[in-house]
Amino acid sequence: MRTRLLPLLIVLMAAVLLALGVPLAASVAAQQQQRVVVDRIDDTARFAALAQYVTDSPSRSRAGFPDERGQTLRTELARYYEVYGIRVGVFYRDDEPMANAPETWLLPKTGPAREAYKEALVSRRSHDPRQVWPWQHHRLVVASPVIRDGDVIGVVVTDSPTGQMRSATLHGWLIIAAGEIAAMLLALGAALRLTGWVLRPVRVLDATTHDIATGRLKSRVAPAGGPPELQRLARSFNEMADNVESVLEQQRAFVADASHQLRNPLSALLLRIELLALELPEGNEEIASVRTEGKRLTQVLDDLLDLALAEHAEADTRLTDIGALTAERVASWQPVADSRGVRLAGNCPPTTAWADPITLSSALDAVIDNAVKFTPEGETVEVTVASNGESSTVVVTDGGPGLGEEDLARIGDRFWRSAAHQNIKGSGLGLSISRTLLAAGGGSITYGHHEPHGLRVTVTVPRSEPTA
Repeated sequence: MRTRLLPLLIVLMAAVLLALGVPLAASVAAQQQQRVVVDRIDDTARFAALAQYVTDSPSRSRAGFPDERGQTLRTELARYYEVYGIRVGVFYRDDEPMANAPETWLLPKTGPAREAYKEALVSRRSHDPRQVWPWQHHRLVVASPVIRDGDVIGVVVTDSPTGQMRSATLHGWLIIAAGEIAAMLLALGAALRLTGWVLRPVRVLDATTHDIATGRLKSRVAPAGGPPELQRLARSFNEMADNVESVLEQQRAFVADASHQLRNPLSALLLRIELLALELPEGNEEIASVRTEGKRLTQVLDDLLDLALAEHAEADTRLTDIGALTAERVASWQPVADSRGVRLAGNCPPTTAWADPITLSSALDAVIDNAVKFTPEGETVEVTVASNGESSTVVVTDGGPGLGEEDLARIGDRFWRSAAHQNIKGSGLGLSISRTLLAAGGGSITYGHHEPHGLRVTVTVPRSEPTA
């Protein structure tokens, strides 16, 4: 969630900073250009004041003697060009230069200088030049009229390079960019803190939900701060978990009490059946059937009690040699397999994992029992131990008829038995008890097809210590 929330906040913050930074950058560029334009206006006004007292151009001077004011104007323009590198000229209405620097620079026929010159001829200062951006190499032209006795006799035109102005603008932009980056980093840090503060209760709630879903019903959401709404949600979740645990405890207690309380009357009933059997002829089929059903009912009650205890018990996991434990269970079931004519083979190399030895032994007993029970005479049951970096597995394969897809999806459910195996001894709770006990210790049991026929059962236990 954090990876989805952070980009959204970053995009919003970037949009706000751009909305502020772009106008600010444009304002800096406009300010730099305005400063240069004002400076050029002052220069052109000063040169216009000098030019209005010049009588004639050198070509128009009387007897070839130049006017002193004209000479002063030319000297000022030459010094101005030499110091600042700005081309400047004073031009009569017929485009003839009164004074210019450099002397080779004349008023162009077209372009910004010509447009500014035309505006100044009608006694108006030229319009502000268009904005020059750092990536443009345009020149800056400013013109002012030279007025004598109310008439415009000439125009002062300055044609300035913009390199220094563009550098100053770029420097201002770099400062703005540095400020934007600093603000973005500060906002990013604030966003990280904010999302961490908001999402921390969600992460704690998610972890607790996972714990409860995997069987650790006593897990609760610890106080983790955050918004008041999430704190209230955590309290409500803890109340719900308490109620669910209470209901489950009542169900477990009911199953345990019911199975325990039914034992005594069932035992008395079986005893009366045995007494009744003494008065009936030897080999009576009805009494034999009643005995069988009574023993089956006793087994179901015992399994129910075991299941209730399994759901309530906590696993006592420890580092266990899975290979040695499996080899021991294979050896224990070898006589049963021999009596049924089934070959029981074990490949149990030494490997360690974290498991409850009693739980794992019970699960293997249930799995091997089913494999031997449903495997025809002459077929093979194989038990193989393997491991990888994360878990160890015990795989039991048999050569029995196997199960269909629908039955394979239901195997391990409480009291479930395949329709083809209803007459075989069992209560349908053995695999369910094994699955419950294994899950309490972080293990699992899965089922699949074994080619060419039969069932493949995989018991998995973790190689790392389960989290408390």
